[in-house]
Amino acid sequence: MFNYSAPAQLLKDKTILVTGAGDGIGRAAAITYAQAGATVILLGKTVQKLESVYDEIEALGAPKAAILPLNLESATEQNYIEMTNIIDAEFGVLDGLLHNASILGMRTPLENYDLVTWEQVMRVNASAPFYMTQALLPLLHLSSCASIVFTSSSVGVKGKAYWGAYGVSKFAIQGMMEILADELENTSNVRSNCINPGATRTAMRAAAYPGEQPESNPTPEQIMPLYLYLMGEDSAAENGRTFNAQD
Repeated sequence: MFNYSAPAQLLKDKTILVTGAGDGIGRAAAITYAQAGATVILLGKTVQKLESVYDEIEALGAPKAAILPLNLESATEQNYIEMTNIIDAEFGVLDGLLHNASILGMRTPLENYDLVTWEQVMRVNASAPFYMTQALLPLLHLSSCASIVFTSSSVGVKGKAYWGAYGVSKFAIQGMMEILADELENTSNVRSNCINPGATRTAMRAAAYPGEQPESNPTPEQIMPLYLYLMGEDSAAENGRTFNAQD
C-alpha cells in the first residue's frame, strides 16, 4: 500500500467534491476526507445512497456534508453550470475534486461492442470529467492549493483485450490529466494527478472478475492513504503524475 500517515485535520476548512460518492471507493473517500476535516460535496445519481453516506459523516461528528444529485450519463451543459453556481453560492471556493465515478460497460471484443453502451461508458467515464473540470476550474483557481484527482486504471496504460470502452476511457483520462497538468503548471495553484486504485473489493471489480475471490483484494478503506495524500497540501508539489494506491 502507498505509505502515508496523514496529520490530524489534514483537510480542515477545505471543500472537496467527490463523484460516485454513494458507494465503493467514492463512499470511502468521502468519509475519509470528512474525518480529516473537509466539508465534502457528495455527488452521485442515487439520492438514497448519498443520504446514507451523509448520515455516516454526520454520525462521526465531522463537518456537515452536502448532497448534489447528478446523473453523469444524461447531464447537460446547463446542469454543470447549475452545479457550479450552487457550489459557488454555498462555499465560494473548491479545494479538491475527486473524479471517481465510472461504469464498466461490456467485457467483449471491440468488433462486437454495442454502440449504445460505448456512448454511455465514454460519456460517464471520459466526457463527464472533462465537462465537470471545465465548469469547476474557476472555483478551483480561487483555492490557495487545489487538487484534481482523476481515477485511472492499468487497462488505461497498456491496452488489454476485451476491455472495450472502459479501457479506452481510461486512456482518455490519463491523457486529460497530463494535458491539464501541463497547461496549469507554473500558472495556477491547481494541480492534477491520477490514482490507479488497483484490484479493490468493489461491486465493479466483482462484475469485471466474477471468478475472483473478493476477499483477496483490499477494501476501499485500505487504499485511502494515497487519496488523502493527493488531496492534502503535503502533495502540493505533485503534478501530472500517476500513482498506484497499492504500491
